[in-house]
Amino acid sequence: MSRFQFVADHRDAFGVKRLCRVLAVSRSGFYQWLKAAPARAERAEADAALAEEIKRIHDEFDGTYGSPRVTAELRARGRRVNRKRVTRVMRVFGIAGLRLRKKVRTTVSEPSHQKVPDLLQRDFTAPAPGRRYVGDITYLPLADGGFLYLATVLDLHSRRLAGWSIADHMRTELVADALRAAQATRGSLTGAIFHSDHGAQYTSAEFAALCGRLGVRQSMGVVGSSADNAAAEAFNASLKRETLQGARHWSTAHAARLAVFRWITRYNTRRRHSALDYLSPTEYEQRPLDKVLLAA
Repeated sequence: MSRFQFVADHRDAFGVKRLCRVLAVSRSGFYQWLKAAPARAERAEADAALAEEIKRIHDEFDGTYGSPRVTAELRARGRRVNRKRVTRVMRVFGIAGLRLRKKVRTTVSEPSHQKVPDLLQRDFTAPAPGRRYVGDITYLPLADGGFLYLATVLDLHSRRLAGWSIADHMRTELVADALRAAQATRGSLTGAIFHSDHGAQYTSAEFAALCGRLGVRQSMGVVGSSADNAAAEAFNASLKRETLQGARHWSTAHAARLAVFRWITRYNTRRRHSALDYLSPTEYEQRPLDKVLLAA
């Protein structure tokens, strides 16, 4: 409670002059504060209404959105609002997005059967869709102590997940299925770069042969350097953070598959990405052609 509020609450009993002297505040300041009371009440009411809108968006996206994405979503829905105000209201009303947990290293490296260059050099951008992709494998922990494994193929232009595959094994078939899914999504991968780490699945002769058949140029970073595949690893971290929401595992393999499918669908079509001017990947790809060419 502010000192001015205390004066207002007890002025009938003790008088404004006496209370201001005891609390070391000015009477003019108190009366200015009192005059502004209706405006404060109006702001408080408006903040409460905004908090209700924020809470609906927060719930709609499973409590994953922080103030930047909430602000973008509000603006997309026609609400003119300042990000600083959204941040303040979320803090006051105890609405918070999820934070990343410490990442666990999962790659099992294996020497490649051939020399594969690093064609990205940590430049995780692309001038247009279908030019450059990154991929990775991540563990999906289950309550019974087992795992599912998710392989991804992420387009660096729009951050769209063009292909993915889930299985209960980590054989080369897993990453091959994800790349084939990306080929089906895009229609063709001819001339595209696919960048990965040195996991045994990606360095296999079988995967290299598939890349050759699809017209894909393989790229790999330095062995043991997560920064060389940071875009793919960041995607995996966001997926597990926003689906598990602090839990250690999914109850069943079926629950894990459903959660991942639901999140990926929303990620591609609705989830706002800070690197895409807070558009979703599919919205970003659907921009007018002149904007795409300008960005290139």
